[in-house]
Amino acid sequence: MSAKHESIGQERMFIDGNWVESSDNRWIQVDDPGVKGAIAGEVPQATKEDVDAAVKAATGAFKEWKKIQPRERGRIISKIGDELSNQIKALSRVVALETGNALRTNSTGEVTQVADLFRFYGGIASEIKGETIPIGENLLSYTRREPLGVVGGIVPWNAPALLAALKITLSLATGNTLVLKASSEAPLAVARLVRICSEHLPPGVLNLVSGKGSECGAYLAEHPGLNKLTFTGSSEVGKKIFHAAAEKIIPVSLELGGKSPQIVFPDADDDHTAAQVVSGMRFVRQGQSCTAGSRLFLHKSIYNSFLDKFINKLKQIRVGDPLDEETDAGAIINEMQFNKVCEYISDGIQQPGADLVTGGLPPQAGPLSEGYYLEPTVFLGVSNDWRIAREEVFGPVLVVIPWEDEQEVIQMANDSHYGLAAFIYTHNISKGLKMAHEIQSGFVWVNQGGGILCGHSYGGFKGSGVGREYSLEGMLESFTQRKAVTINLDY
Repeated sequence: MSAKHESIGQERMFIDGNWVESSDNRWIQVDDPGVKGAIAGEVPQATKEDVDAAVKAATGAFKEWKKIQPRERGRIISKIGDELSNQIKALSRVVALETGNALRTNSTGEVTQVADLFRFYGGIASEIKGETIPIGENLLSYTRREPLGVVGGIVPWNAPALLAALKITLSLATGNTLVLKASSEAPLAVARLVRICSEHLPPGVLNLVSGKGSECGAYLAEHPGLNKLTFTGSSEVGKKIFHAAAEKIIPVSLELGGKSPQIVFPDADDDHTAAQVVSGMRFVRQGQSCTAGSRLFLHKSIYNSFLDKFINKLKQIRVGDPLDEETDAGAIINEMQFNKVCEYISDGIQQPGADLVTGGLPPQAGPLSEGYYLEPTVFLGVSNDWRIAREEVFGPVLVVIPWEDEQEVIQMANDSHYGLAAFIYTHNISKGLKMAHEIQSGFVWVNQGGGILCGHSYGGFKGSGVGREYSLEGMLESFTQRKAVTINLDY
């Protein structure tokens, strides 16, 4: 194993201003997906008592944190963003090591956006405003936005630092306190992020617990001391989080899975669009993104011509060591997910009429066999009702489906229980916008395979979730509650 893949050692949980081990001293090993059998580090397996302590600390800290002026909270959050900007290189390497996401094309960009998120929410923290209500000259009626209380935040492994930063900034900017649960598959960068935050925050405002979702995550979701749950992850787990919130009757934000369509019109048969489709599928993130545009609806009149351009772009992607600056796409997160994606590929290969035009099952020898690596994989001859066209693979697997009629492709795109993202490519902006309005997705790009930017109102329709994040309105609607106050001026 290369020296650059050495374990970073043990990280700890952060509860009430202290870095602690679990109360029963259990540890979880974190895999290094770039090298089979290698360990990236270790984190504690939280017990119920640890989660109780974290919620208690957050409850105590809330009393004073909510009283701090929003602008001052914003200054603190912005300072964290400035410090993060100075640590992008070091934190990026940790992300790449534990997630398998390539350093140059993914991890560095993720951590850069982490710093941007802190500065963004630090800058808009003072926008937590109410309204006056004209109900009579003798009555002064107004609303104020108040924090909810203790937030329980649970983040996944595919973009751990970024999604942890989102939960932290949304919660703290609005005056809430947070108990954050990191993914057991990728908790190391989150711990490093919290370490930087801890130098600027009062004890108890931000707490970090780690461990398996079935234990630590379940303890947190079901804890009676929470006033809000925010979860990013699979739809299966999201249903359990929704149920836990319903039991307590508390608000919940869920950003769940996707099976996003990419629709290419006849006038978009060019290299630029092919490159955007590659980006929209998140191939250089191994397809491990909930917004991945994994269903490519390609107009029949340009089917072969566009495919030639598209496959040529894919063949230029270099798959390999996530820590190598020359790598474009890295490794699948761990053996379990790797085997799951391979099973989807095998299922596709066995379907009558399926045509595997690039990629496929992993090599059994050579450098790519040393880690959990898969080449970009594309299937033709696929129907929209096939398993690989309906279920979220969460790997570098794309299906291509031809279309002719616009209403037909809209119907196929919407024929999914998911509704997170969509991508439309056409030089006819009128057609592009009309289709964007008919697509049942919460996040639509026209003529770009882009991701989420600070300020976007981000969230899903249907089974892809509830609530919005990233934006000012998402912060206000999902992390504050409105109170109405009315005064009789003639009293």
